[in-house]
Amino acid sequence: MPFLTDKKILLGITGSIAAYKVADWVRALRREGCQVTVVMTESACRFISPLTMAALSGNPVHTGMFTAEAPETIPHINLARDHDLLVIAPASAQTIGRLAHGLADNLLATIALASSVPVLVCPAMNSVMFQHPATQANLATIRSYGYRVVEPDCGKMACDEEGPGRLTEWEKARQAILTAIAPQNLGNENVLITAGPTREAFDPVRFLSNPSTGKMGYALAATAKQRGATVTLISGPTTFAPPPGVQCIQVSSAAEMQVEVMNCLKAATIIVKAAAVSDYRFAETQPHKVKKGQTALSLELVANPDILKELGKLKEKSPDFPLLVGFAAESRDHLEEGKRKLKEKNLDLIVINDIGGTETGFGTETNKVTILDSNGSQEDVPLLSKEETAHRIWDAVGRVLASKR
Repeated sequence: MPFLTDKKILLGITGSIAAYKVADWVRALRREGCQVTVVMTESACRFISPLTMAALSGNPVHTGMFTAEAPETIPHINLARDHDLLVIAPASAQTIGRLAHGLADNLLATIALASSVPVLVCPAMNSVMFQHPATQANLATIRSYGYRVVEPDCGKMACDEEGPGRLTEWEKARQAILTAIAPQNLGNENVLITAGPTREAFDPVRFLSNPSTGKMGYALAATAKQRGATVTLISGPTTFAPPPGVQCIQVSSAAEMQVEVMNCLKAATIIVKAAAVSDYRFAETQPHKVKKGQTALSLELVANPDILKELGKLKEKSPDFPLLVGFAAESRDHLEEGKRKLKEKNLDLIVINDIGGTETGFGTETNKVTILDSNGSQEDVPLLSKEETAHRIWDAVGRVLASKR
């Protein structure tokens, strides 16, 4: 089941030209299984029609304190009470001022005062207005109340000025929504994750590698951050941008990845080795491009360091070593190979995935894994998106951490 399925989101739209952008947010939330209810201020209705938002959300749109068809339901109380999260987007300077001073002069502001669920505020306004000391003071005030502010993007405005104040893009907002809803069971953890392939150079234009895209590792990094962890991601070459709030260290070869893992080891409390590290490298790297001409070419390969095995050996010597999670990408004898690696590499937990399936493994959107831990527990995770699979892995990590403590 998708992580956001059946979550109830209350979306507050205020008077900003960026109001049109959140129409797509509503569509995206509904695609992920959310129930979305929209509240609009009077000014918001001048920028986008309540009829549009009702059609997109599939629910009636609430616009006024005293215009409800069923006033006996006390809209500002029940709307606050019946949802898992309040998202105010776009949040105008006026609305941020209302929130900061605890005003209850419209339906949305009153709902915010009556709400006990997380409140996510996504500012959008002219850059001069955003940077004004009054706006910055109001933002600091609502943060002190516990409201979560998603910083706006920089760029060109509708007014032709350029600077901070653009409504954040959906992916950043989505991560903030997931963070607000996700269990915060990694709040005190420093998580070190490796992701993607490595490349072993033969000459300046050729290398030895594998089809890993890094999608699973990046999903693990994003979801660990959502659950409150401090996350460092050591990534081989991929096409993905680092998840918001995640420190990313880019490497190319297995040797570079080994160096960075060891450099980051001291701060880590959990290590997840999700990278597809090349087992071999060329014995010699050619300084210039090797030209065509030979009918055959024999290349000598030598073994790369086994970073996971090296970590397992260090773990034997230290009772305070970070919790160690490995991956086993297998095409046959999946369970047997996973059990062997779990023991041989001294892991706390191993995730076994089938790289031979059409819906699993490298480059796919989904995964189907088996999770084994050193106590003999086994969990067969069904076919899920890689993001959902990552959440299942963190659930398993949480159980192992609880048993250790």
